[in-house]
Amino acid sequence: MSASRRAVLVTLAAGALAGCGRAVGVSASGQAAPDPSPAQTRTGTAQATAPASPTAAATPSAVALSRDEVVARYGALAPHSWGFGGPGVVRGLGTTRRVIALTFDACGGPGGSGYDAALIAFLRRQEVPATLFLNSRWIDENPAVFRQLRREPLFELANHGTRHLPLSVTGRSAYGITGTRNAGEVYDEVATNQLKLTRLLGRPPRFFRAGTAYSDDVAAQIVAAMGERLVTFSVNGDGGATFTPEQVRSTVTAAPGGSLVLCHMNHPEGGTAAGIAAAVPQLTAAGYRFVHLSDELPS
Repeated sequence: MSASRRAVLVTLAAGALAGCGRAVGVSASGQAAPDPSPAQTRTGTAQATAPASPTAAATPSAVALSRDEVVARYGALAPHSWGFGGPGVVRGLGTTRRVIALTFDACGGPGGSGYDAALIAFLRRQEVPATLFLNSRWIDENPAVFRQLRREPLFELANHGTRHLPLSVTGRSAYGITGTRNAGEVYDEVATNQLKLTRLLGRPPRFFRAGTAYSDDVAAQIVAAMGERLVTFSVNGDGGATFTPEQVRSTVTAAPGGSLVLCHMNHPEGGTAAGIAAAVPQLTAAGYRFVHLSDELPS
């Protein structure tokens, strides 16, 4: 891989990730774009009444700690990091072998509850496994699609939170979206959808990705204590669902072995489906294969 291609990958991975609201992410040149205002961000802005706090007793095997236990253990801790990384956060597959994990977010909420049927149909036709991070609101808006996806071994389903919020214990924001404000709200954001997915799937999800993929180190500790692995990305494959098909193709085909690629499946009007459809044959011809996160990150 040329130095210039590596530089673009680094920039994309470190650049802004607006998430599922088609807010500004990474520019077409590969440079990080400025955070959009709340008006530019189409999902996750509402800080409306939060869903009722779940309790571990509702599904004992789904959540390792209760809300009260999380608050008691982590409520007084001050965070020291903020971003896409941090202790225990999964940013790649930990290998240089020619394997790539394609992951797709479905974030829900205003402007973010669409379904990219063309993308999923392509993955099915080509038998390309993928890990799908589903937000609680997206599941509620797409119940028939969800029921179909959960029956297919090709797709591994994971937790993308309840209200698509950055995961913070101080209310820190990303892309104009105010994050969770304390340890209790971190619990609510993770556990409400964790319990929903456990009920619908018959087993707890293994992986969690925060809204916008931002988190602080205390929130990351909470996710781990609740029995899930916090996942971000190493390659921002579609710039928060803003890239053209060619930008998606060029970015994803430049991914090195062991990459964890983040794209979106809730914006059928975007360039993700066409870009992935162009990238997958190129990567396959180059000797790459595609894996679920759990294939390379066993328990």
